[in-house]
Amino acid sequence: MAAARNREIDCVLVWKFDRFARSTRHLLAALEEFNHLGVRFVSVQDQIDTDSPIGRAMFTIIGAMAELESLLISERVTAGMRAAETRGKHLGRPALPRRVITEIETLATSTDLSIRQIQRKIAGRASRGIVGEVTKRARAAQRPAL
Repeated sequence: MAAARNREIDCVLVWKFDRFARSTRHLLAALEEFNHLGVRFVSVQDQIDTDSPIGRAMFTIIGAMAELESLLISERVTAGMRAAETRGKHLGRPALPRRVITEIETLATSTDLSIRQIQRKIAGRASRGIVGEVTKRARAAQRPAL
């Protein structure tokens, strides 16, 4: 897009346009900007060239279909995850072993190490985010109530 805005190119050639944009809105916005800048857009696999009115119309229709397909896939994934949850299947990361949590809590309450330093001490057995959560919770529980 930067090259098009800087007038360094006069044509954008893609293998398949659904690899260029994930939503019809983004696709149409880019197409409109290309049109404004006088940049031609050609999709080889879809045999669409925005130089013609039919090409622009087909581009919009195929873009809408690609977005529909993406939304349907997303819906199916969500439904599958809900079904797995209903069957009692655990979704997400595996639970952190209790001994690692205890080690993080001990380091958090008995030292003044930073979260990154604690993560290094436990040799990367937990993400920085998890180490941060456990550390903050442990240090907050250690503070006297006001």
